[in-house]
Amino acid sequence: MTDEDIMNKVSKGEVKILAILFERYHVKLYNYFLRLTADKGVSEDLTQDVFFRILKYRNTYRHESKFTTWMYQIGRNVHIDHLRKHKKEMPLEETWEEETAIYGDAPPEQKTQEEQDVMLLNRALSRLTPSQKEILVLSRYQGMKYQEISQLMGCSLSTVKVQVHRAIKSLRQTYLSLRGGTA
Repeated sequence: MTDEDIMNKVSKGEVKILAILFERYHVKLYNYFLRLTADKGVSEDLTQDVFFRILKYRNTYRHESKFTTWMYQIGRNVHIDHLRKHKKEMPLEETWEEETAIYGDAPPEQKTQEEQDVMLLNRALSRLTPSQKEILVLSRYQGMKYQEISQLMGCSLSTVKVQVHRAIKSLRQTYLSLRGGTA
């Protein structure tokens, strides 16, 4: 059964099967929020809030639209609401706790360098504007296609491509400055 079929049944009152969508997407939503907020507790709360709103606004779902696009739209709204409530509490320097991928039997020096690179990349990502960070998280970490992002953000496909390009350029410059190199 597709996500859209499940959500269509949820919108008609079969709310218990929302658990299927929760199992499919709660980790992805959590990771989306974690990359945007760099806070595990906040990310858990925001993820729960998304599913609460899915349940609350289930009657607004339209079967012809893709469920994940609708879900991430709710997620964006939840994040925006969170930022509005807590904008004075946001730290200047966000810290990241990230599990690093260890590839095979790489020597300890290589593992250490990879861990440092991941930490620098996450620090650089945290220094982007919220809109730049969001578009990179959606396209690179959440694996959304540009067309889906354009529908989600209500803009043209070419606008999404330009924004992603600019965000990557900004991320690269920030990363290199943190690393002590030049662009």
